[in-house]
Amino acid sequence: MKITLVSDSAVRYEATPGSLTVEAENAEQPYSPFHMLGSSLAVCTYSILSSWASHAGINADSLSIDVSWTFAEKPHRVDALTLTFAWPDLPPQRLEAAKRAALLCPVHATLSHSPTILIEGRAQA
Repeated sequence: MKITLVSDSAVRYEATPGSLTVEAENAEQPYSPFHMLGSSLAVCTYSILSSWASHAGINADSLSIDVSWTFAEKPHRVDALTLTFAWPDLPPQRLEAAKRAALLCPVHATLSHSPTILIEGRAQA
């Protein structure tokens, strides 16, 4: 599996042989927390679609997931995420069913229903 940092506001997830790798166009591009957020949505969606495909008898080897995002300010944060999948082996008549299956990703559900975040800290006594 491979995560590619497409830009400062986009990632691509693809099935490739071997261990998970994270690649960028240049060595100076950091794997930011925003890339991690996009990657988690991409990996989760890929897993759901791959599982759905195995039950539907569809080859998922050609499936790739792209996630991009825009920012908002005050405070600086992700404003919107766009997930796009490319799947050459998907029969056109199954496209809408695949989109519905993608909605089952728990990361998508988490982002759609603002979770409560508790911040706890400890200092040395």
